[in-house]
Parts: sequence; structure tokens; C-alpha cells
Amino acid sequence: MTGTPTRDAPSGEQYEIGFGRERAVVTEVGATLRSYEVGTHQVIEGFDVGDICDGGRGQVLAPWPNRLADGIYEFEGVSCRVPLDEPERHNAIHGLVRWLPWSIVSRAQNVVVMACTLYPQPAYPWRLDLTVEYRLGREGLVVTALAKNPGLSPVPFGMGFHPYFAATGGRVDSMRLVIPASRRLVTDDRGLPSGEAATAGTEYDFVHGRVVGATALDTAFGELERDGEGVARIALEEVASGASTTLWMDSSFRYLMAFTGDTLTPSERRRTALALEPMTCPPNALQTGQDIARIAPGNTWRGRWGVTFRQG
Repeated sequence: MTGTPTRDAPSGEQYEIGFGRERAVVTEVGATLRSYEVGTHQVIEGFDVGDICDGGRGQVLAPWPNRLADGIYEFEGVSCRVPLDEPERHNAIHGLVRWLPWSIVSRAQNVVVMACTLYPQPAYPWRLDLTVEYRLGREGLVVTALAKNPGLSPVPFGMGFHPYFAATGGRVDSMRLVIPASRRLVTDDRGLPSGEAATAGTEYDFVHGRVVGATALDTAFGELERDGEGVARIALEEVASGASTTLWMDSSFRYLMAFTGDTLTPSERRRTALALEPMTCPPNALQTGQDIARIAPGNTWRGRWGVTFRQG
């Protein structure tokens, strides 16, 4: 992913970190995870340094992930209106910080810390201070997110991340997917939740793992099985070699969005990677209030997720 000087890159400055055989690049615009590789294996399918981020690849989604119907919501008597950036469905999508410049707070060989202040505006009339740390180590990639409310009134908050996991061999169809979720959200033609359904015995049942095949996913999963520390693990495995990528997320991230990319443009991007998106709340949560965090004045929200890769 070279060819354009970083000073001219659409995503701003490029911050590369490394540890052993691991390499990752985080960008100034959106604190976006543009790439993550282990040796010769491309773990994250990102975008070229000379391109604008497409499909939300690697972006930070805050102060809400996914869709917001009609771009309107209310929080504790305050009415808010958000520009519609998915106009064909009359939705606002993926928050307000993914195209903003983030400042570098600190950087070492294997870690970079980025920060962004979201100032009050009609879409979100509160101040929010965000920090995201990307760290490489023996456990792989670890991402720690902080959201601080420096104001005098509570703020609503949701967060997500949008990495695409590269499919070995070029298609997700041949990959084995494990999602330990007993429920999924049913959505309407605008991508908004209209109910819930059990996954057992359906095409959305990946609890014990199965090959993706022709299944099309643009699906939010909930009620994830977790270990004693509240960590959920999702795995994407190459059947032939046994190589596997595991996404883990702590209890702050209660939902997982899985997207096979069947609607991406250009069409060459479709089903070449699987987006597995940790989310703290479901789509349209600012409007429904479901699992939206309420950060009190002076308080800080914290969440962690990460990625490990193992050769077969």
C-alpha cells in the first residue's frame, strides 16, 4: 500500500507501528486502522495510502455506530438533528468523528495513541473527548478506547469500530466463521432493527462454526457467549491451512455487526473480506435508547477489543 507520499494522502499522516512480524498503520483522519499485517499475511483488508477510505474500512464510529433513522433523536429533553449521510435510506450513519482529523498524543515503536475532541453542534450538542490507543504485542493488536465527558451535563454515547478481515483466497465464501451468538436483530429495508430472532437452526447460526458459503450478512448479533471476564470471541478460519483470525471484545461491546460486503462499490470489493464490527449498542440506539451509555459529567467510558492471528 504505497505510491503516494504520506503528506499528500487523503487520510492525512500515516502512523506505522510494529512488533516482531506485526505491522499496522493508523491514519490521522478518523484514527482509522488502515492496515494490519502479520508477516506476509494481510489480516485487515484496508485501503491504499493514495485512496479515500471506502466502506468504512477501519474507521472509528462515535458517538454512535451504525444507523440513526431520519437523523433525529432526543436525550433528556434535548432534541438533536444529524445530517443524513445515507440519504437513499434517510439515515445518518456511523457517527461524527470518522472524517475528522485526530491528534497524536503519544507514539512508540509498537503503540500509537490518537485523540479527538468533538465540540458541541446541532447533531450532538455536548463536548466529548475521545482517545483511541492501538498497541501491538505478543497478544496481537489491542485497541483501547476512552470517552470522557468534560461538561456539566450527562451525554449519550455509543461506539463501534469497522475492520474488514481479509479472506484468504480472495472470497469469504470458503472461510469458516464462528460467532457465538444466540440472537440476531431483524432489520427492515432501511437497515433499522424491527425485532429480534433466535439464530439456532437458521442461516445465521454460526455458534459452532461453519463455512460462510453463499450466506449474505449485514447482520447485528447479540447475546454473545462470553468467558468469565466478559470477553466474547469471534473467529474466521481458513479451512485448508487452519490459519485463523480471532476478534475479541470486552463487555463494553455488547453487539457484533457482520457484513459480507455484498453491496460495496466498486463491485470488486464484494465478499473479499468480512467486516466484523464491535459495537456497544445496536443500530438506531440514539433514537430508541437501547444500550446507550450515559456518561455523567467528569466521567470516562472505557472499552477494549483486539485481534490475534495464528498460522495453521
